[in-house]
Amino acid sequence: MKNKIAARLIRYFTIPLLLFALAVGGIFIWSFSRYSAELHQQDMQDRAVRIAGTMAGYMGEVESSEVLQEDHGSGKGKNAQNGMAGYGKYLSLLGDIAMGDVWLIDKERNLITRGKSQEQVSERELPESAEEIIQKVLKGETAFSESFSGLLSEASLTVGVPITGSSGEVLGAVLLHSPIHGLEEARNQQILVIVISILAALLVTVPLTVLLSIRFARPLNKMKTVSARLADGHYDVKTEIDQKDEIGELAGSIDILSERLAAAREQQQQTEQLRQIFFSNISHELRTPVTVMRGSLEALCDGVVHEPEKVEEYHRQMLQESIHLQRLVNDLLELSRLQNTDFKVDMSEINLSDVLRDVVRSMRHMAQQKSTTLRVLDLPAYVPFYGDYSRLRQMFMVVIDNALKFSLPQADVTVQYNLKDRSREIAVTDHGPGIAKKDMKHIFDRFYKTHTDVNRQGTGLGLAIAKAIAERHQVTLEAESAPGNTVFRFVLPPE
Repeated sequence: MKNKIAARLIRYFTIPLLLFALAVGGIFIWSFSRYSAELHQQDMQDRAVRIAGTMAGYMGEVESSEVLQEDHGSGKGKNAQNGMAGYGKYLSLLGDIAMGDVWLIDKERNLITRGKSQEQVSERELPESAEEIIQKVLKGETAFSESFSGLLSEASLTVGVPITGSSGEVLGAVLLHSPIHGLEEARNQQILVIVISILAALLVTVPLTVLLSIRFARPLNKMKTVSARLADGHYDVKTEIDQKDEIGELAGSIDILSERLAAAREQQQQTEQLRQIFFSNISHELRTPVTVMRGSLEALCDGVVHEPEKVEEYHRQMLQESIHLQRLVNDLLELSRLQNTDFKVDMSEINLSDVLRDVVRSMRHMAQQKSTTLRVLDLPAYVPFYGDYSRLRQMFMVVIDNALKFSLPQADVTVQYNLKDRSREIAVTDHGPGIAKKDMKHIFDRFYKTHTDVNRQGTGLGLAIAKAIAERHQVTLEAESAPGNTVFRFVLPPE
């Protein structure tokens, strides 16, 4: 089955519902049957008590009549027979009214009269278990039994109540027999009604269970489809499920995953593009000095150049190209190490003012060569910082060297410390031609450099190295430029 979750939910809902219905139905049938039986027994007992009360007065009159006959000494047997016949007719009438078979037993237990058939039954014809109920009744107790069923040729319930005289003596017993097939029919009807009710409930609930289960499983199936699409590399798919529950949260997580996978793929594509650009730039940067050195060596080896002055010029040119090549390789290795997260820098508590003064002292000779003034402004004696002294010196030296390189002659290059609230920054400002707007977003890229005479000897890696060092020290390196004014800001982390 395609929708396995829905099928499982249907089973989980339907089976407990069916078991619950059967359990409740069984308990209801048992409880109702017991209640019906107790109600039937109580009703029979009430009818039997009323019959016994009626028979008590009637039997009292008969006994009084017999006593009078005994006093006159005649007609005893005839009156007894007439009395018993009267009992039978009276019991038959009561049996019709009571909707049962009424028996009368006198206190000597030697005479049994059946109401409906008006026949006498000897004590020997009674079942063995009937003796117990008769004894209880003649002792003044009320008893129930089903032992007369064989004698009555049908399943019956018998209630026996004593007939008591006005003085409380027991005159006899009334046995009221009632068939129990009516109870069985009622019980069967109850079972039928409950079964029909259970089936009707299942007919209503099962389709609802199926519908709700399918509805519950629909977002899960959709998430399954989206996951499969994501596995195939289609990161633009979304579940589009809006539910305020755990399923909605899971769908939201899948959507977030798809967005992050799409972003990761885009970043991977950008990284691959940068890698290709990187190798292209390396090839370009390496090809130029290698080509120059090869051409010079071929000219020397082939004897094309043999004048001492030309030979020396070629040698110097090869030396310069080899120096440039060495600088390029060193910068590449330096940048690779800095961008490697496993590369450790020597971090310690240092005075950042010492680092800046050291850099300015080293760069003043270069500033003098360009007739440029390198000045330090507002730098306190002590600026606490946690970092690598040599790497920070390298970072500031790259930026200050860059500022001196592009600064106009007779202009100032300033290194200024600014403190605003809890924000600390160091600004390096030059007054050169500025950086074009189209170049601003690329100045920290590897191998990116403007093709000018000033920047001809650069490798295009200096600012990338400075940026990597800044990131290692949680320093934010920013730049802004306008014609005649370029500022590089080092925003230091809070103390």
